Amino acid sequence: MTNAVEAAGAATAAPAAGGVAARTTGLRKTYGQTVAVAGVDLAVPRGAVVGVLGPNGSGKTTTIRMLLGLTAPTSGTVELLGHRLPEHSGRVLPRVGALVEGPGFHPFLSGRENLLRCAAMEPALRGPEIREVVEQALHRVGLSAAGGRKYRGYSLGMKQRLGLAAALLVPRELVVLDEPTNGLDPAGTREIRRIIAELHAAGTTVLVSSHLLAEIEATCTHVAVLHRGSLVAQGELATMLESGAPHLLVSTPDRSGAIATLQDKGVAAQDVGESVRVDLSEVDSSEVVAMLVHAGVPVREARRTRTGLEDLFARLTEEES
Repeated sequence: MTNAVEAAGAATAAPAAGGVAARTTGLRKTYGQTVAVAGVDLAVPRGAVVGVLGPNGSGKTTTIRMLLGLTAPTSGTVELLGHRLPEHSGRVLPRVGALVEGPGFHPFLSGRENLLRCAAMEPALRGPEIREVVEQALHRVGLSAAGGRKYRGYSLGMKQRLGLAAALLVPRELVVLDEPTNGLDPAGTREIRRIIAELHAAGTTVLVSSHLLAEIEATCTHVAVLHRGSLVAQGELATMLESGAPHLLVSTPDRSGAIATLQDKGVAAQDVGESVRVDLSEVDSSEVVAMLVHAGVPVREARRTRTGLEDLFARLTEEES
């Protein structure tokens, strides 16, 4: 368990120094003969929402812990908000908020009392304003009514919310969230999305780790994909999604006839349930529709689709297997 209010970030390779909130170079962590993180160069552009994506065991949390100074790397460097860590931790960490691996609070204190303790340790907060800031933080994450309850009685989702409140007690330049929707119901998940959107709109850089593809696609502007401890891809999410081959989804009552017609013409097509998915790598959409109509295959609807994050993730991880 780690403290709910910590600090740190990540970044590297692509943007220039002034364009990143954090940078890692050759970040590596080994445990005996086991390589948990293998030479990761990760860039977190300023003002972006970067999703660190990977299955359980891919090295996401270990990478984030090294970024936050919670785990010492075996080798490699971390630069956060323009300063090297750990040399300048005291200068940088108060400007960063983080929620990692589930927050650590006193079980016999209430949520409000725990936040008051966290707020008292914030250099930017002073006595008279602390209580008001805490109440605002509880309201922001939907815990106002539960603020007086003992932390030990909180559900997993409530604990996540309180940890997020602690990370956001004061304005941050960088916020790092490790699996922030863990244990949350759909309403709680929507609240986390809203808070991330608010942070992004305010210019805060956000680093979000998750194994949930839908959450990354819904909240992030950039993505970094980890697989077996290695960084296999990073960049703008929209650009990466467009990098895959485009497809055409054709709705027709004669899917088998459509597939046979297209394959006869050397066009790759497959039945995907209620539609036929056509690869547009070698042909354009108008040609596909013309082929089908000429062959007497009825076409109800045809629409282009881009690569989904699930397809992109599968392609990236399969290539590295």
